[in-house]
Amino acid sequence: MRLSSRVSKMHHSPIRKFNKFAFDAEKAGKKVYRVNIGQPDIETPECFMEAVRNYDAKTIAYTESGGITALHDSIIGYYATYGIQLVTDDIMITNGGSEALSMVFTSILNEGDNVLVPEPFYTNYQTFLFASGGKVKPITTKAEDGFNFINRELIEAQIDNRTRAIVVSTPGNPTGAALSLDDMRVICEIAEEHRLWVIADEVYREYVFDNKQITSFAMLPEYADRIAIIDSVSKRYSSCGARIGAVITKNPVLMDGLMKIAEGRLCVSTLNQVGAVELFKLRKEYYDNSRAIYEARCNAAYEELMKIPGVVCHKPGGAFYMTAKLPVDNIEKFLIYLLTEFEDNGETVMFAPAEGFYQTPGLGSDEMRIAYVLNEDDMRRSVELIRLGIEAYNNRK
Repeated sequence: MRLSSRVSKMHHSPIRKFNKFAFDAEKAGKKVYRVNIGQPDIETPECFMEAVRNYDAKTIAYTESGGITALHDSIIGYYATYGIQLVTDDIMITNGGSEALSMVFTSILNEGDNVLVPEPFYTNYQTFLFASGGKVKPITTKAEDGFNFINRELIEAQIDNRTRAIVVSTPGNPTGAALSLDDMRVICEIAEEHRLWVIADEVYREYVFDNKQITSFAMLPEYADRIAIIDSVSKRYSSCGARIGAVITKNPVLMDGLMKIAEGRLCVSTLNQVGAVELFKLRKEYYDNSRAIYEARCNAAYEELMKIPGVVCHKPGGAFYMTAKLPVDNIEKFLIYLLTEFEDNGETVMFAPAEGFYQTPGLGSDEMRIAYVLNEDDMRRSVELIRLGIEAYNNRK
């Protein structure tokens, strides 16, 4: 028996593929600092749990395929705090941001179409695109340039007659790069000139640092007919397991296509939608407090990284990731060394090799992504272990 060519082209997650080595290290008695995956440790707001506990319907029934009215209203209120005006018809509730991306790709792509994605990029984009019959056409960025890709010539050089969209993550995973409103306008201008969609992954919207302005492609209403925003409660509210996301678009043709898919999968979890209603009602203080925590962790990790001779890393503008080029011959070999041979006072560290975040062969082989989801002291210790590990790895006979 054989599998489809689509699934055969897919890759296993570069974030999870080294878990076995970490488990074995822990079984051997080592403490492993896990900075490989973006699982927030901030507590999920109690309002979510309380709303679910207070749900008193006698039957957990199907909801409307596009989501419950109360959740639409809550999201409308949340976006209004940024001066963005939405109506119910602009919102499709999905099973996490992952389904939101999959539904959009399925709605806009034919077999063989491509989308432009700055690399390195969130690896699941590739999985969702393959499943939809499309493929990534990368816009290559470099650590030395802070992973900046806002360059008209650079972007337009990748557009061909099968290009259908530009996918942007801001603030980004895995680099932490954050776009300004002017950057967004450049992307929209290119998209309009070349009749492309803009798919904006904004699940880390509030987590921008150094007093940067919180931005959204929805703040450019003149381009609304070609924009699809991907949103989610996973990262913003530390609710990854709730699997509540959304597509925000003012294009009625796209929304009609999304609804066809949504009706086929019936509905999103009723109870989790009920909980998510309350999350989107949280006040500004919640975001400010969470952002301050992640920014402090980012600063701690970055300060320690800068102590590594030969490292190349620009300070992230947001989210809770940073990608750095390390002075090692091969990042995967180095990670395996950390998990199987190295320890310092019974401790070691696990990060995500960056090669799996690139489409172009050979790129990222000396880069890592770390997620600053541990407290400040643990982030400092994690990066210290990377520094000590590099010294030991490069000094081997």
